[in-house]
Amino acid sequence: MLFGRTVSHTPRFSARRITVPAIAIVAASLAAFGLTGAVGAQTLAALPPSSKLAGTRKVKPTPAWTDFCRRRPSECTIDPAEPKVIALTPAVWQMLATVNREVNRRIKPITDLKHWGVVDRWDFPDDGWGDCEDYQLLKRKLLADRGLPRRAMRMTVAQDGKGEGHAVLMVRTDRGDFILDNQRAAILPWTRTGYVFVKREGQTSRAWVSLETDASPVVTAASEE
Repeated sequence: MLFGRTVSHTPRFSARRITVPAIAIVAASLAAFGLTGAVGAQTLAALPPSSKLAGTRKVKPTPAWTDFCRRRPSECTIDPAEPKVIALTPAVWQMLATVNREVNRRIKPITDLKHWGVVDRWDFPDDGWGDCEDYQLLKRKLLADRGLPRRAMRMTVAQDGKGEGHAVLMVRTDRGDFILDNQRAAILPWTRTGYVFVKREGQTSRAWVSLETDASPVVTAASEE
């Protein structure tokens, strides 16, 4: 997505829209699963150690994020009473891994240009299709609905291994910062992703914070992921 372009509110991909919102389908799947089933080989005990990625200074969010917050202000509200980090217990790990897997499995990739007719729109993938940030927004909502503090789950912009812009969900825990991603099944410490982290939501205001580099990508999710 190219930052700063005008956002259209008329989807261009109506032929593939489904009648039941994807969020309801994924939520029903999680309820049936009970958040207790096996999630594959990755376990909390085997999780590599992580560290905390500190912000350096306040920066502007992407225009598409600002538009998303205008349309869905409750998703962007900072609650100072919420903790900044999550205690990474086995139960919380199970929840993270299950939600990450189910959203990645249920949502199909598509660029904003094909989906909405514009190059940059952040939103929930209610029709079952979305690009990188849409996956992560849905994961965060589902996790917040299950009791995890939104303040500890920050939308983050990075450059991937190809040098392209990419959005991920950074979960800040007492064991370090971990990345939920639609490009891979595993939840990884931020240091193990191979990404260069650009900026993320702040935890005290709606301003974002700069991370490893000040070079914001011009395009994120330009190709289907």
